[in-house]
Amino acid sequence: MSVDVIVEAPEWDALGLEALAARAEAATLRHLDLAPEAFEAAILGCDDARIAALNADFRGKPQPTNVLSWPSEERAAAAPGGHPAPPQPGELGDIAIAYGTCAAEAGAAGRPLADHVSHLIVHGVLHLLGFDHTDGQDAALMERLEAEILASLGVPDPY
Repeated sequence: MSVDVIVEAPEWDALGLEALAARAEAATLRHLDLAPEAFEAAILGCDDARIAALNADFRGKPQPTNVLSWPSEERAAAAPGGHPAPPQPGELGDIAIAYGTCAAEAGAAGRPLADHVSHLIVHGVLHLLGFDHTDGQDAALMERLEAEILASLGVPDPY
């Protein structure tokens, strides 16, 4: 998988965002029987101010959040709780992740920051692939997939 990581907030460098992202994205694709080398995604490692501006622009919510994603095309499942159709090889989309919010969440949950960031990248990649959590069936599927993928990375179930 080609992962283009852009780091705007220098705190991400110490965590090794590029390696975490590549590992989490590849694990997500392999878990869904997709060839990682056939897909591309971009990740922006930013701060809370930047993600708050993005959240305001794209979701009308002018506050920080942990992760945002923008799929390159609509890939939603046909029915609630279903798997989206596999994507064609190529660009999946973009993800932005905020250091301050992620660090605060990891600290509050007593989890290592790298584990929490891996979880959020898996979560973002699943969104790029068409998975969502807007209703109970979709949320249950997405949470199960996240737990399975994270287990393959040696990360404990966050749920």
